[in-house]
Amino acid sequence: MSAFFLTIFVPFFCRAVVQGVPLLFGATGEILTEKSGHLNLGIPGTMYMGAIGGVIGAFIYEQKVENLNPFLGIMIPLLFSLLFSGLMGLLYCFLTVTLRANQNVTGLALTTFGVGCGNFFGGSLIKITKADVPNVILTRTHNLFCKTLPFASKLGWFGEMVFSYSFLAYLSVIIAVIAAFVLNKTRVGLHLRAVGESPATADAAGINVDRYKYVSTIVGSMIAGLGGLYYIMDYACGVWSNDGFGDRGWLAVALVIFTLWRPALCIFGSFIFGGLYIIHNYLTQALHLSFASQELVQMTPYVVTILVLIAISLRKKRETQPPAHLGQNYFREER
Repeated sequence: MSAFFLTIFVPFFCRAVVQGVPLLFGATGEILTEKSGHLNLGIPGTMYMGAIGGVIGAFIYEQKVENLNPFLGIMIPLLFSLLFSGLMGLLYCFLTVTLRANQNVTGLALTTFGVGCGNFFGGSLIKITKADVPNVILTRTHNLFCKTLPFASKLGWFGEMVFSYSFLAYLSVIIAVIAAFVLNKTRVGLHLRAVGESPATADAAGINVDRYKYVSTIVGSMIAGLGGLYYIMDYACGVWSNDGFGDRGWLAVALVIFTLWRPALCIFGSFIFGGLYIIHNYLTQALHLSFASQELVQMTPYVVTILVLIAISLRKKRETQPPAHLGQNYFREER
């Protein structure tokens, strides 16, 4: 086995997967929402709320007990994360489905709201801990979330590339596969796609349009929130710092376009985006790039998304297009 493969490619692949998992959660959740005809640009704020929700749950539990129960140490942050992100999805639905507010404006407002709330709660926890650094450190919870499969180290480079990740990484793939199956192979998925394509026709066929929009958006938000939880509890080693999430929420939205609204493709697309997100580190070492060049390289995921968007717009094939009613509110009385 070549030295390049073992010392450069294998570590790069593993880091790309770790970077891609939050994007996979976010993109899968957003696809479910967009399949109902709603464009939720509040995904970055939702992922942020999912992250701080997990931090709050873990912080409370760590403060209450001396020795963490492994099951409760995982389930409490997980449930808090799902609760916080689910409430974001519920708020978005209330505003856009019930009150019929503009989807774009509402989504952007919720992103600002989610980041602001997350920073407020995070700052409050930092003050409670009276730490010397502006961080909340949850090492014991991180140790539970980052456990890998025990036999990974025995399989060499193959084990490192395939089996060296935490359970949330594998859960992200499982959820994407389930989402793809539900959308393409079940009656529920057929109804959801019908709502996104033509809610008036779906309504006339007896499908409860509002229910599908609510459920798909809330479930999608909860899935996206798990991306924030993974980032904090695994990638960031259980350390919360305000505004430390970066632009991963927007990358998740871009990934939806890149993968043509297909959850199965998101699995591979997220790892590609994860690699593009960190490739500047490797190019800097190899090519001695300047700071300005590094910033240009970091634009790669967004440039690729724009190129894909141009390509699918030119092809104009129905299977590569977004849901026909995406971003438009449904007014039943105008049916």
